[in-house]
Amino acid sequence: MGAGTMGHGIAEVAALAGFDVVLYDVQDKFLEGGMEKIRWSVAKLAEKKSITQDEADRATKRIKTTTRLEAAKDADLVIEAAPEDLGIKRELFGKLDSIAKRAIFASNTSSIPISEIAAATHRPEKFVGIHFFNPPVLMRLVEVIKGERTDEATVHAAVAFGEKLGKKVVLCSKDVPGFIVNRILGPLINEAAWNISRKLATAEQIDSACVYQVGLPMGLLELADYTGIDVLYSAFRAMEERDPSFIPVAPPLADLFKAKQFGKKTGKGFYSYPQAGSRPTFSKEQGAHVDPVPLFAGGVNSAAWLLRNRVCTREDLDLSMRLGLSFPEGILRLADRWGLDRVLTSLRQKQVSYGKAYTPDPLLVEMVGRGEVGVSSSRGFYDYTSKETKLEELIVRKEPPIAWVLLNRAQKHNTITPKMMEELAVVAKDLSSDDSLRVVIIGGEGGKAFSAGADLSTFEMSSPIKAFETVRRMFEVFTLFERMPKPVVAAIDGYAFGGGCELALACDFRLASSSSQIGLTETSLGIIPGAGGTQRLVRLVGISKAKEMIYFGERLSADEALKVGLVDKVFPNDRYRGEVDGFVKKLAKRAPLSVKLAKQAVNAALDLPMDAGQLIEAEAFGLLLSTQDASEGISSFFAKKEPEFKGT
Repeated sequence: MGAGTMGHGIAEVAALAGFDVVLYDVQDKFLEGGMEKIRWSVAKLAEKKSITQDEADRATKRIKTTTRLEAAKDADLVIEAAPEDLGIKRELFGKLDSIAKRAIFASNTSSIPISEIAAATHRPEKFVGIHFFNPPVLMRLVEVIKGERTDEATVHAAVAFGEKLGKKVVLCSKDVPGFIVNRILGPLINEAAWNISRKLATAEQIDSACVYQVGLPMGLLELADYTGIDVLYSAFRAMEERDPSFIPVAPPLADLFKAKQFGKKTGKGFYSYPQAGSRPTFSKEQGAHVDPVPLFAGGVNSAAWLLRNRVCTREDLDLSMRLGLSFPEGILRLADRWGLDRVLTSLRQKQVSYGKAYTPDPLLVEMVGRGEVGVSSSRGFYDYTSKETKLEELIVRKEPPIAWVLLNRAQKHNTITPKMMEELAVVAKDLSSDDSLRVVIIGGEGGKAFSAGADLSTFEMSSPIKAFETVRRMFEVFTLFERMPKPVVAAIDGYAFGGGCELALACDFRLASSSSQIGLTETSLGIIPGAGGTQRLVRLVGISKAKEMIYFGERLSADEALKVGLVDKVFPNDRYRGEVDGFVKKLAKRAPLSVKLAKQAVNAALDLPMDAGQLIEAEAFGLLLSTQDASEGISSFFAKKEPEFKGT
């Protein structure tokens, strides 16, 4: 319902997932505009080989348009994407209630409580929030919001629908103003605007701190301009009206709204946009003296409120921040790193200066009172009893017998740089020699990408010899993981292209989420894989399929990659992390010495004649028979109990 910015995007995503779609609006010109945007979008996806041309054609054919509400008569699901006005939404559903009698009703509202809209119908138990993010075809996050009377079957159907679209679904289990993302985004952008009003910092200084200190892909005020001041102002006002604890909307936001300076779409907001595609510029130095903790304290406070009131889980909350707002890490982990005591102090200072809207949430007060202030105390919103090391572009988390290596350039889709390469080399050597570890997992931060490839702008490739040295070094570093004396698992959740795919190819196992894409895409740039891709891919998928993938720069879906042997397992998005954990924990229980020597023998089979490889196998077999683990394994077999291998 609605062919505007969000409506046509939701229609496109649903059609791409195989659903038959009817797109409704009040005038044909709105429908024509929406369909034109859909055709342009699917053509772009086909051009980038994200989908085939046949898939693009079939998707557009699945979408019909209408100006008649009666077309919803046979719908299974109705999603409303009308303007953010309670009156309009209630009027629309009031009419639909007697037309779409068997449909689940859903609203794409970003801030209006679902229960208030559902009150216009006679079946609030079949009414749910399904909140997409802009643009729906690219943003992987969907919030499902349970209204006060929404039944579990409706919630389950909404979650299943989001997952069928290939989205990461988070559940907002209580119908609170702002839901999850906007409940936190509101205080963040509002506080940034208040900082301008209070003359504490300029827009450039604030956004510089956001980008260069916090690691956001764009500053909070640029994000406000990109989203639309009108959209945000309406959402913040809706939250303020319904929640007395919401910090009042800052004067700069109100002034821009009244002046109809809505940001990029009007050419002026917090910044000016003289040309389409232009972005504000600010230097690292401009925000060097801005402390981000007071700027983000209100958002952390809102996050604590959500947890205390059991609106969502901490995992869903941080996933929402990463996927919905492109945080490099969730706001809870960010607060743990800064220190919850610093957040609490900032809130108390603001409470004294600016009023009760800054009152710290009781959960924060309790946690700090118990000494749970974050990473420095080993416990905050998360438990840090495991050893975590944060390098410039990697996070290494040791939880013996398992270690996680996380590529940590989420704002750049974890693209690989020279710095990351050298950090990977150091980490590989450390993990290889750590006898407390039995399995290593490589993943990507941010929820969008394992790694989208090499960041070519960061490498020295001014001459053929420099280019050769660069890719040779990448191959050598990836080989450290290939030859590591313990299994290495690539946890692929999102994009794994180019150099990212080559890193995954060097791992023993590749486990993918169902919405992931993987491939060697270099020929699209007029080059070829250089870090071992042409060699390792052939050994996995065969020479014919390897040639096809490389020549065409193919991006395979997770299911396609599974069929050709490029990945070993594909798990549903909602169960992905749990399934990966289960896989590696089971692997970690195996006898470490036998796994180590088995890896050496299997790898030798790729390079040596069978006779030579079998000599390595026989030698390993003889050595292992003399180990305590072999005695434990054999005796446990006869005793019909699970062995406990010690690695000796």
